Amino acid sequence: MDTGIWPESESFRDDGMGKFPSRWKGICQEGNRFNRSHCNRKIIGARWYIKGYEAEFGKLSPSDGVEFLSPRDAVGHGTHTSSTASGAEVKNANFRGLAQGIARGGAPSSWLAIYKVCWATGGCSSADLLAAIDDAIFDGVDIISASLGSPPPLSTYVDDALAIGSFHAVARGISVVCSAGNTGPYPQTVINTAPWVMTVAASTIDRDFPAVITLGNNQTVVGQSFYTGRGLNKFHPIVYGADIAATNIDGTSAGSCDLETLNATLARGKVILCFQSRWQRSAAIASKSVLELKGAGVIFAQFPTKDVSCPWSFPCVQVDFEAGTSLLTYMAASRKPVVKFSFSKTVIGQQLAPEIAYFSSRGPSSLSPSVLKPDIAAPGVDILASWSPAASSKLLNSPQTKASPFNFKLDSGTSMACPHISGIVALLKGIHPKWSPAAIKSALVTTASMKDEYGQNTVAEGAPHKQADPFDYGGGNVDPNKALDPG
Repeated sequence: MDTGIWPESESFRDDGMGKFPSRWKGICQEGNRFNRSHCNRKIIGARWYIKGYEAEFGKLSPSDGVEFLSPRDAVGHGTHTSSTASGAEVKNANFRGLAQGIARGGAPSSWLAIYKVCWATGGCSSADLLAAIDDAIFDGVDIISASLGSPPPLSTYVDDALAIGSFHAVARGISVVCSAGNTGPYPQTVINTAPWVMTVAASTIDRDFPAVITLGNNQTVVGQSFYTGRGLNKFHPIVYGADIAATNIDGTSAGSCDLETLNATLARGKVILCFQSRWQRSAAIASKSVLELKGAGVIFAQFPTKDVSCPWSFPCVQVDFEAGTSLLTYMAASRKPVVKFSFSKTVIGQQLAPEIAYFSSRGPSSLSPSVLKPDIAAPGVDILASWSPAASSKLLNSPQTKASPFNFKLDSGTSMACPHISGIVALLKGIHPKWSPAAIKSALVTTASMKDEYGQNTVAEGAPHKQADPFDYGGGNVDPNKALDPG
């Protein structure tokens, strides 16, 4: 249940897929740029829900490529989560040359049924969600994967559409897997806390995308970036955002390079050093701010995290606060400080993993503190999966990058972690068809690992980092092989 699907994606090919089971009652609901032929032996059902949305938020006026009144995905989120859970094998998958390799969902031989309940505006109606769950139960699904939810404060279970609907689904033997939310690392921020659902936190993987910043004194600083274009392979002047604040703007806002806080004349043609002052979308806002002023690029200093938040389409490198402070020291000691960037490549095996992602919402549950939430952690940082070409055209663009629609994208969130568990649940259900949702949940949670790849206690990103505990990851990081035979 998400924003729909891009059916032409290679991840949804039906090569080798058998006929769907006779008990299946689902339909392929037609609409804007979506007809019955877009379903196949992989996508065996597709529905869309708009009545509740329009009653709650007002009439939706679609336009081609911006939103579709159909199961077609204009956002990308639903395509990403669907392919993560169930996508077919795709060779040479990559995001603008990064993370190249074979992409495959958790349960590539499983069937997909799509229920579009969320729209490009960000709205997801409770009435539509309940209607979709009712249809999913009737259609005969085995698993519901829901990478959605409202941020805290939480509604009571009797007022929470997902909690109510999932209760009825679980009572009929359908496992329901939900994302834990992205408002960490603060306590009592976890969402989707109903005891009968599986709530998934996000963890990191051992893949990163280093970018090297070379200073005028030939010292180097290593950060992370998704930018693969050109434009900063020669030295450019660097300034600190707070030192070029616009008139009547305080140093904090200019220091984080918020919109309309920098002096346009002083920013033009320069690399701007910015320091994080909020969590959500900070690097993206700073990049947009500098781009609008025709700046050359951004170095964004923030809390240490593996999640790359810099936009892919503008020269932006994120570093931790320690590296940002060292850059300030260099700038203070130099008459004409300059920097250049050597942009991203893919490196595997050099990052300590898994760690619990900074953004992953933490327990305990603010509704039921005695019920441990989240339940389990799965990969949710810089995950490569299929994407909607319609969505790619709406992302930040710049003169340095001639953007063309892309079919795969790196993305982060507990939304990306949730379908990893959904795919594993599908595998377990195939091997143990008589296991109940509670049995499957128990098998996964009780066999999860609390250690990293070196056998050390898992770390939770934060300010500061700390040893992870059950409020960060529930039972631990998922271990699919052990869950097959939990003992």
